[in-house]
Amino acid sequence: MKKILVLCTGNSCRSQIADGYLNYFAKEKAQIYSAGVETHGVNPKAIETMIEDGIDISKNTSNNVEEYTDVNFDFIITVCDHAKERCPFIPSQAKKFHYNFPDPAKAKGTEDEIKQEFRRVRELIKEYCEQFVKENL
Repeated sequence: MKKILVLCTGNSCRSQIADGYLNYFAKEKAQIYSAGVETHGVNPKAIETMIEDGIDISKNTSNNVEEYTDVNFDFIITVCDHAKERCPFIPSQAKKFHYNFPDPAKAKGTEDEIKQEFRRVRELIKEYCEQFVKENL
């Protein structure tokens, strides 16, 4: 079973959404870990937007990447530039992937506009995760 780390700044939105979709698409082919270079807690809007698509991440926790230094990952996916720049050295032979997804937590506007931005980013991450699993697992 492959081990995949999804890394973001605060492990609250983008990495949590990716965690949900990688688990969904990979099924038993991979064990998914998500972490941040900081921990901000799982964003309630990320949970809500994933539930809209039938995936429950409400039991996920926000973890610091330092918790996983002893895990030998096969893949490390950074989902924002900040995490890529600040990621500590993780001793592994992991193949590294990077995609800078917009941060929906920074969306401004009405409640509906903010929800739309979460949905838009969710769809970008969903497409990326589905393609990643097809090409790498």
